[in-house]
Amino acid sequence: MATALEPGVTRLGTPSDREVRITRAFDAPRRLVWAAWTSPEHQREWLTGPPGWTLPVVEDDFRPGGKWRRVWRKEDGEEMEMTGVNRVVNPPEKLVSTERWGPEWPETVNTLEFIEENGRTVVTLTILYPSKEARDAALQTGMKEGMDIGFVRLEEYLRKLA
Repeated sequence: MATALEPGVTRLGTPSDREVRITRAFDAPRRLVWAAWTSPEHQREWLTGPPGWTLPVVEDDFRPGGKWRRVWRKEDGEEMEMTGVNRVVNPPEKLVSTERWGPEWPETVNTLEFIEENGRTVVTLTILYPSKEARDAALQTGMKEGMDIGFVRLEEYLRKLA
């Protein structure tokens, strides 16, 4: 049940040896959360990474087989790129895509689900890694802390959009 999760708390779990599941509730309707999550102009406002970073490149082709790309840029010019291909696009409920953080990281399959109940939306991201070792390496990067930064920004941004 969606209301079992309170906004402002990110839950991270490992439902299998190859998966990470991240869940967060937002006090906003699903259509608004979906739009903020999938629209390049909205992503540039909240998905900027740690302080000192921006998201100048957002390319999204939201259809099955459509490619996506994001490039983050630090104040000193350092860049970080992420790419993938959308496999399932079912607005405003579900998005399944591949993701690659550059050649040193393996490709993952990410399943993003949006469930609304009583005006609150629970977002669940399940990331499937090719191996337990790859999953464990990703968990050591500070994944949850980094996502929390973005989620706080998303909450603030959703309040502005409401």
